[in-house]
Amino acid sequence: MTDTAPPAPPMSDQVTLADGRVEFAPGSPPPSGPYANEDLLPVPVGRRTWNTYNFSALWVGMAHNTASWTLASGLIAVGMDWKQAVFTIALANVIVLIPMLLTGHAGPKYGIPFPVFARSSFGVRGANLPAVVRALVACGWFGIQTWIGGEAIYFLAGKLIGDSWADASKVGGYAWTMWLSFAIFWVIQVAIIYRGMETIRRFENWAAPFVLVGALVMLVWMSNKAGGLGPLFDQPSKLGWGGDFWKLFWPSLMGMIGFWSTLSLNIPDFTRYGKSQKAQTWGQALGLPTTMTLFAFLSVLVTSGSQAVYGQPVWDPVQLAAKTDNVVGLLYALVTVLVATLSVNIAANLVSPAFDFSNVAPRRISFRTGALVTSVLAVLIFPWKLYSDPQGYIFTWLGLVGGLLGTVAGILIADYWILRRGSLDLADLYRRGGRYWYSGGWNWRAVVAFVVGGVLAIGGADFHPLVDGRPVPALSPLADYGWAVGLGTSMTLYLLLMLLRGRERAAA
Repeated sequence: MTDTAPPAPPMSDQVTLADGRVEFAPGSPPPSGPYANEDLLPVPVGRRTWNTYNFSALWVGMAHNTASWTLASGLIAVGMDWKQAVFTIALANVIVLIPMLLTGHAGPKYGIPFPVFARSSFGVRGANLPAVVRALVACGWFGIQTWIGGEAIYFLAGKLIGDSWADASKVGGYAWTMWLSFAIFWVIQVAIIYRGMETIRRFENWAAPFVLVGALVMLVWMSNKAGGLGPLFDQPSKLGWGGDFWKLFWPSLMGMIGFWSTLSLNIPDFTRYGKSQKAQTWGQALGLPTTMTLFAFLSVLVTSGSQAVYGQPVWDPVQLAAKTDNVVGLLYALVTVLVATLSVNIAANLVSPAFDFSNVAPRRISFRTGALVTSVLAVLIFPWKLYSDPQGYIFTWLGLVGGLLGTVAGILIADYWILRRGSLDLADLYRRGGRYWYSGGWNWRAVVAFVVGGVLAIGGADFHPLVDGRPVPALSPLADYGWAVGLGTSMTLYLLLMLLRGRERAAA
C-alpha cells in the first residue's frame, strides 16, 4: 500500500466561529487516506454538546472510584495521618489540573482526539509513539480497575452463595471463582464501550452521585464501629512533620500527580465534545480538585477508622466492606464499588487507548477494535501483581507512569501554546507532506525530548516490586520528582531544538 492520501482542504477551508471553535468549511470534503477514519476526524461543531455539568459529572465519576480510594488510604497505610494524606492529594490535584486545562483546550476548539493533537508536535506518524505509550499505561490501569471490580463480584457472590464460592480451589494463588469474577466484569465493560460515547456520557451522569452516597455510607458505618468520628481523626501520624514526612511526601506527591497524568494527556478525547472552552474549563476545575479532595478525605477517615477498629489500616475498600456482618450494607457497598469501577474504567481507561490504537492503523482499527485490543492487553499485564502492594502501587507504578507521561505533556504544551499559540491546520493533521509531516512523518526533535526527559524522570527510580534495582543509579536523586523532571526537561529541550530548526530554515 502506498503512503499517499488525496489532497485535503487547505487551511483557508477551515472556518473559525465567533466563540473560537474551528471546523472545516461547509461543503469541504473531510480528510481521507491512511491517516484518517471516522473516529479520528474532528467532531463537527453541531455535535460538540457537552456542558459544564457533563464534564463535572465525568470527573466526579472518575474521581469517586476504588483506585482513588486506595490511593488516599494507601498513604495512611504507609504512615501518614489524615491531614498529611489529604494535603498531599489536594496539592497534587491542583497541580495536575494546570496541564489538564492546557492540553484540553485543543479539544473543544478543534474537535480532535489526543493522538491527532499529538501529530502537530511528534509528526503525523510520530504521534504513534506517545499514543502507544499512553495506551499501554491505560491498559495497565484498565487491568487494575477490572481486578478491583472482579473482587467486588467475588465477595458479593460469596455472601449470596456461601463458602463453596469463597473457598473454591485455587489457581495461580487465587480461587478460580475470583478469576471467573474478573472475567465477568471484563465482559460487562467491553459490552458498554461497544455502545459508544453517548452511552458513556449518560452512564457517567447517574453514576457520579450514586458513588458519592456510597462513600458517605461507608463513613457512617465505620464511625459507628469506631464509636464516633473522634477515633477517625485521632489516629496519629507515624512520620510526624519532620524529615521522615518530607522524605515520603515528594514521591507521594509525584505518585498522586501520576495517578491523573494519563488523563492530563488524553483529556482532548473528551473535551472534543465540549460546547465551549468555558464548559470544559469550569467543568474540570469544579470536578477534579474538589471532588478528588473530598473523596480522599472520606477514604482516609474510613481507613483511619479501620486502624482504630481492627488494629491495622485496611486500605482496600472491597476487603473492608467484606468485614461487615450486615448483608444489606455489604451488598450496597459492593454494588457501589462496581458502579464506581465501571465509571472510571470505561471513561478513563478504555475510551482513550481505543483512539490511540485506532491512530496506529486508522484503516484497519476502529474505535471499537481499539477498545478490544486494550481489554486483551490489560489481562496480559498481570494487574493483580501491580495492585497487591500499596508501596509498589503508589511509588513504583504511579511514579513511573507520572514520570514518563510528564515528558509527553511538556512537549504538547510547549508546541501548542508557546510555538503555535493555539493555532493548528486541521487538514495537515491528516495528510502526508503537510506542515506536520516533518521528516518521513516523524519529528525527531520531539522524540529526542521524549527520550531524554523520560530517562531523567524514571532512570533512577526503584522499579521494585516489578524488577529489582535502578536502571541508572546515578539518577536516583531525581527519582522522587519524576513528573516534574520529565515535564520540565522535555519542554525545555523541545523548545530549544525547534527554535534551532527555525533558525536553520531561515538561514537556508
